[in-house]
Amino acid sequence: MQMDNVNRIGQNEPVDPKQEAAYKQFFRAEEPAKKIQLGTSFLEKYPKSPYAEAIDVGLMNVYYGEHDWKNVYTFAGSALALKPDDVDVLATVGWLIPHIYHPDDADADQQLDKAETYAKHAIEVIPAMAKPPDVTDAEFATLKAQKLIQAHSALGLVYFRRNDFEDSAKELEQSTPSTATPDQTDLYALGIDYENLKRFADAVEAYNRCGQIAGPLQDRCRQSADAAKAQSK
Repeated sequence: MQMDNVNRIGQNEPVDPKQEAAYKQFFRAEEPAKKIQLGTSFLEKYPKSPYAEAIDVGLMNVYYGEHDWKNVYTFAGSALALKPDDVDVLATVGWLIPHIYHPDDADADQQLDKAETYAKHAIEVIPAMAKPPDVTDAEFATLKAQKLIQAHSALGLVYFRRNDFEDSAKELEQSTPSTATPDQTDLYALGIDYENLKRFADAVEAYNRCGQIAGPLQDRCRQSADAAKAQSK
């Protein structure tokens, strides 16, 4: 669940009808190439528009769907320059960076630093988020809980990539509660965290939960659970 784009601008802020029409056209478009063309054109014509941040976020999401990470980061940066507390952007990009991280990338360390900054800031601002008028209290509570889980997942994976297993475990424990639908990568990393901390029984539990989720890590988690179980004896 994400914030409605209408709620990204001031509700009483006057907007040029041409800008508003172009804004609505962008969000009505369905084809990625068309959305990119419309969004890019909008930002070129109306760089100071109160809709600019929403268009940046929209383009970030389009490029996310296209797995074009460079442009995801570009438009996320543009959105945050206009609205530094945008929780959707902070949590999404903070989560993405450590998930696609590769240690051989030239800017790998800097990217992890950025993800850490984004995730920590998201955790700071989520409790103070203003509830949109068209969202119920229950829906808003769910939204904030989801964003917190995503931010803790991001931070946990950042620490995991740095081999900081203790801090990683503390964060991933908050992103994989038993009542939620956990991320398979988080559970696998949590199992490794626990093994490195010699908490083998906890590692078995994390791997077993991971192994119950269909996905690319399922077999590996099941094998890791057996190995951790042997170490726990």
